[in-house]
Amino acid sequence: MPVLPYRFSPAYDARELQSLFSSVSVRARQRGVAQLLSLSYPLDPAVDPLLLLQCNPFLNQPSAYWEHPSHQVAIAAIGQVDGACFTGEERFLRARHWLTTQHHHLTEAGDRDRPFAGLHAFSAFTFTAHAAPPGYAPAMLIIPQLQVARHGQHGTWSFNYRIEPSTTLATFLAQWQRSEALVQRLSTISLAAKPASPAPPSFDPAHQFAPFTTAVQAALRAIERGQLSKIVIAHAVDLLSRQRFSVVSALDTLRRHHSDCYTFAIGNAQGHAFIGASPERLIRVRDRCLHTDALAGSAPRGDDPHTDRELAQQLLTSDKERREHDAVGDYIVAQLRALGLDPVRSPRQLLQLRNIQHLWTPITAPIPPTLHPLDIVAQLHPTPAVAGVPMAVACDRLQEYETFDRGLYAAPIGWLDAAGNSEFIVGIRSALICDRQARLYGGAGIVAGSDPDRELREIQLKLQTMLKTLQ
Repeated sequence: MPVLPYRFSPAYDARELQSLFSSVSVRARQRGVAQLLSLSYPLDPAVDPLLLLQCNPFLNQPSAYWEHPSHQVAIAAIGQVDGACFTGEERFLRARHWLTTQHHHLTEAGDRDRPFAGLHAFSAFTFTAHAAPPGYAPAMLIIPQLQVARHGQHGTWSFNYRIEPSTTLATFLAQWQRSEALVQRLSTISLAAKPASPAPPSFDPAHQFAPFTTAVQAALRAIERGQLSKIVIAHAVDLLSRQRFSVVSALDTLRRHHSDCYTFAIGNAQGHAFIGASPERLIRVRDRCLHTDALAGSAPRGDDPHTDRELAQQLLTSDKERREHDAVGDYIVAQLRALGLDPVRSPRQLLQLRNIQHLWTPITAPIPPTLHPLDIVAQLHPTPAVAGVPMAVACDRLQEYETFDRGLYAAPIGWLDAAGNSEFIVGIRSALICDRQARLYGGAGIVAGSDPDRELREIQLKLQTMLKTLQ
């Protein structure tokens, strides 16, 4: 992958752009294969990346959003210059091969030392290898045309373009100018106010939660017979609104109310969006160092400091919650060792969020240059935190117990750059928004000793993340 030095001003400079285009265009004609050109520029860090989704002119193309407020990181991406979809058991492998090929034909130029400079591919996988919601795929990769990012006090915008052997300079410059004008506009506007709803979205909680209780009881019988030691039963709640749900407003609410979580969105070409605020990071790869987390075992937060401390202590000392948590940590360590890695566990601790707290064990490992981030994602998905133990038996039983297809719920969502850096989360505390309809997802880990009523309260608590956001 060629990397060109930063030689041009962030302002429009036709001569420099023409020179870059010409060199990449020659390479496309010589090889007979389309090339990707990625140009990165400084941006005022006061610009909110979420504004890019609000002003998105590519409504019939995929989009992506990623933010962790407490880490001071936010990325928005719109348009699609290239992309791919795969299905089947080899979807991770095929996605890796496709992305490697794109990087082989990539030239990056501009201010490459800025955070989130260069081409970033955004990716979403479904929970199972053969089913996906309409407009999505079991493996979906997006190379956006325009990306706006903010990391602390640094802002960056990147323009990506696919240059075919037949692409003209005029076409390239026109697309660049439109993108540059859109980025300039972001500094002059603010987020629109949340639209007033004529009535809150409707749903019937008594009717919709009955299948979950039935599934938990069936799972407990299987555990008692020794067929399972743990299984995570998910549940879906459907909302119907009188007007279209605003994805941008929902994301703004999520990031403000859940600053310790990853606020995310993957939009498809039909205008649907899978959004959420996930506390669970699957992997983070930075400079050949892997960070992952065992996150399982939950309790509510208290209404006052004394009650909160009591609930936290009960969580830390609960045998049931510890067994559930250790199953996840043991699985992650074993899977990483199977890749030849040497993972190190930090001490178990609490991850305390706005309305819920979890047992949390950070895990780290150095990784060799030959190991691709998608190899690690494929090795870890699904973890016992969203499936169960034994894994194969649990996944089979989920098809029996759950009355809906999980789709993107509890599956890997993330981004990858051309330098081998990457971050993926698990798509929990989430919802699939389709115009006036929204499907909300939540799940609970079932082990020996689980109480169906308590597990019902747990998923109702987890569903509050999206329910309050959309109501």
